Amino acid sequence: MPAIRHDLRNIAIVAHVDHGKTTLVDAMLRQSGVFRANQEVVDRVLDSMDLEREKGITILAKQTAVEFGGVRINVVDTPGHADFGGEVERTLRMVDAVLLLVDASEGPLPQTRYVLGKALARRLPVVVCVNKVDRADARPAEVVHEIEELFLDLDADEHQIGFPILYANARTGRAGHRPDDLAGDLGPLLETIVATTPPPSYEPGHPLQFLVTNLDADPYVGRLAVGRLWQGEVRLGDRVGVARRDGTLAVAKVTKIAGAIGLSRSDLDQAGPGEIVAIAGLGDVTVGETVTDPDDPRPLPVVSIDEPSISMRFGVNTSPFAGNDGTYLTSRHLKERLDREVLGNVAIRVLPTASPDTFEVQGRGELQLAVLIEQARREGYELEVSRPEVITRTVDGRVQEPYEAVTLDVPEEFVGVVTQGLALRRGRMTDMVNHGTGWVRLEFRVPARGLIGFRSTLLTATRGTAILHHLFDGYDEWAGPINDRVNGALVADRVGTTTGYALWQLQERGELFVGPGTQVYEGMVIGENARPEDMDVNPTREKQKTNIRTHASDEAIRLVPPTVLSLEQAIERVGPDELVEVTPAQLRLRKKVLDAPSRGRAAKRARQQR
Repeated sequence: MPAIRHDLRNIAIVAHVDHGKTTLVDAMLRQSGVFRANQEVVDRVLDSMDLEREKGITILAKQTAVEFGGVRINVVDTPGHADFGGEVERTLRMVDAVLLLVDASEGPLPQTRYVLGKALARRLPVVVCVNKVDRADARPAEVVHEIEELFLDLDADEHQIGFPILYANARTGRAGHRPDDLAGDLGPLLETIVATTPPPSYEPGHPLQFLVTNLDADPYVGRLAVGRLWQGEVRLGDRVGVARRDGTLAVAKVTKIAGAIGLSRSDLDQAGPGEIVAIAGLGDVTVGETVTDPDDPRPLPVVSIDEPSISMRFGVNTSPFAGNDGTYLTSRHLKERLDREVLGNVAIRVLPTASPDTFEVQGRGELQLAVLIEQARREGYELEVSRPEVITRTVDGRVQEPYEAVTLDVPEEFVGVVTQGLALRRGRMTDMVNHGTGWVRLEFRVPARGLIGFRSTLLTATRGTAILHHLFDGYDEWAGPINDRVNGALVADRVGTTTGYALWQLQERGELFVGPGTQVYEGMVIGENARPEDMDVNPTREKQKTNIRTHASDEAIRLVPPTVLSLEQAIERVGPDELVEVTPAQLRLRKKVLDAPSRGRAAKRARQQR
């Protein structure tokens, strides 16, 4: 007969990016008395990584706990971006229910559909919370109707369709059962969570079963395995077995058990079934493995993760300026860093290539790989990365490629230019809705290849007003050639320092990426040509000095400010024959072949092979 722990609940907060998950957890922590009265607390306190705070998104799933009415609620905050879906899939293995947060204005978006689909597939009960009801353009009644349609589309069970609906303003920490009648705190929401989430059940006397769903590190005790105790108990100093992915069993000794209370971890002497804890002393344990009784091992099924759809090549920096900025420069350093990433991030794969200095890294999307590159860059690594490519597969002799479901919110006047831009990239419109507010929602099905480099083009065409969301939508027939690169490159033809005089004459040729006084080398891309072909230019030329006086107007050089590319923009703009050179201090675009004559011969051979 299963026993039940009534003093515990495990729930994950899932939503589309920027719908207020982390802000809601902030309010829960504040109202549960986690912070001292005089403690200074930043907004979105769980987004502790520098990158998370800079980009305003959650990248890693994080767990905390709040007390309410004598019940401890373990809350897991998950990423809202599709590229970090691997974190969501692992998190859902730890919890018994899901709190689905939806923006009262934007309604369900692609990532809402994705995370809800995963939760319904695991038969988890759902609590729906419509957030940001204080927005001027909030439309809670229509959004609830859209959520109900989404549940029906995803084939929800009968018990899942009768979900409770609450309304909230996470920023002020208020919730209620009606959008125009919010309580003074989050009490109604927490009451509903406790009532809807099934308490953990377990079999008394069952051998230990602890599923590792995340990894962390402690400077004193080393690797921490984070997960949920499904059966049995674990005590400090216990001898346990780690059931590996390959079927072997490694014996280890528990040296530390830590549970989350608020923002900090507190050391525990023991942990019981249903608890989410971190355990140290398990050696090189990885995500998906089970910690069990060594005398009666009963491993749980390994966590299954969606396949990656995008790949990039990471290589050692081979530019003439290699070694000027970074600390870690060799292929050994790069391989160690990538292996370390694979250990804790099951959505990333690293494969060898024909070159020992280059590795193929596969992931869910450009943003996920860009975050990995930015983290390595900040740790002192120098590397060069290629243009993202889609991972194709062959079924019955026919090549298939990944497709994306794209949702766009654009002002009415830009509908034509956006539709034309996606049509050129083999996109097919599936839906178009005009809410009557001056904005139109467009839905497309586009090959993943067509979205590479599209974001910057879209923002330029819509003057920065468009909002784009996309989600993996399965494999389909190869769509044919997509010509997404209409401009050539301005390529430096020698080593030196750029001068204002040279750039003044080059700025008519196109858009420049460098300003005066910048160190350049042969083969480095210094700008985008206004014409389709590449052009070798001399950005270091100085004005010849003579003893003839010139008019003052000749010396008035007026330069257009250069376009400074972020890492994401550089990855979008890089061409098939180019690389992005990434160092702790610099981002440069460069040709794969630096020498101009060799580059010309390689381009000629490529044209002949077509």
